[in-house]
Amino acid sequence: MTDRRILIVEDERAVREMIAFGLKRDGYEVQEAADCAAARTAIADQIPDMVLLDWMLPDMSGLEFARMLKRQDNTQELPIIMLTARATEDDKVMGLQSGADDYITKPFSTRELLARIEAVMRRATGHEEQLNVGALEMNTLSHRVTANSKDVSLGPTEYRLLKFFMGHPERVYSRAQVLDRVWGGGVYVEERTVDVHIRRLRKALEPFGCDRYIQTVRGSGYRCSPVQDR
Repeated sequence: MTDRRILIVEDERAVREMIAFGLKRDGYEVQEAADCAAARTAIADQIPDMVLLDWMLPDMSGLEFARMLKRQDNTQELPIIMLTARATEDDKVMGLQSGADDYITKPFSTRELLARIEAVMRRATGHEEQLNVGALEMNTLSHRVTANSKDVSLGPTEYRLLKFFMGHPERVYSRAQVLDRVWGGGVYVEERTVDVHIRRLRKALEPFGCDRYIQTVRGSGYRCSPVQDR
């Protein structure tokens, strides 16, 4: 199973639901958008791990939307696979030049799409990375988190939070800095949202005795450390 989240931007409901069904069956978390406006709202709420983007959309072309995402600091590294019935060489070149990481023409099988998704995610990750803080271990390629070799179940936002903190142990970050690093600088989210997800993260880590790793530094923010304050 994976907790990776994929946003499907596709105006044809039947196609969107078919893709979503295949992804969910393979363990992905899925969010759907019928146009670019809905996609922007979804991304502002939470940046996904990948976008599957139709070329022909009612409010903006997929090409324009891909270019827009690549221009923004918080989404410029977001993997994009373009989905379209346009299959000429020029179309493919235009799709890739817009910033898409791959281009798949309709009709396509779920098996092919899943293989393309895994390939793009491997390239985006670059390599398998192991993060360790105390009893906690995180594999950023498989998105697996363990505590004392036991699997820890996390929601996507809690996973991103923990990944950020484990990648920067012992450093104190303000709520504003956490928002900027985890949600992205162009996203408008209240600072108290950080507190909500910190509580959820601690609750998920509590059965393993690792909730104490996510420490509140009074007047400053949060820190990740296996060492308790005295």
